Amino acid sequence: MAAGMPAGALAQASPEPTPERQRSLVRVVRQDCGSCHGMRLTGGLGPPLTREALADKPADSMAATIFHGRPGTPMPAWRSLLSEADAMWIAQSLLQGFPEESRLTNP
Repeated sequence: MAAGMPAGALAQASPEPTPERQRSLVRVVRQDCGSCHGMRLTGGLGPPLTREALADKPADSMAATIFHGRPGTPMPAWRSLLSEADAMWIAQSLLQGFPEESRLTNP
């Protein structure tokens, strides 16, 4: 998908990531995103990513921000490491209350 496409286009992304990929994505969010958004995702350099803080944000807009970043801000694009489906899964998971790494790594 090219930059500049509507955020809603991400909603048409591939199916949900596999359970193994979901575990990997939880690690990415908890470790990499946590470096700016706080290790508990309660805020830091970046805003909080808690369910309460994101309650009024549309998932497709959040997925577009994850995938494309926010030019002119410290928020990078993650499209070199994530698929559109990954970005949508992360956005939807954040809206539901992002899982702890241990919840997905211990079957």
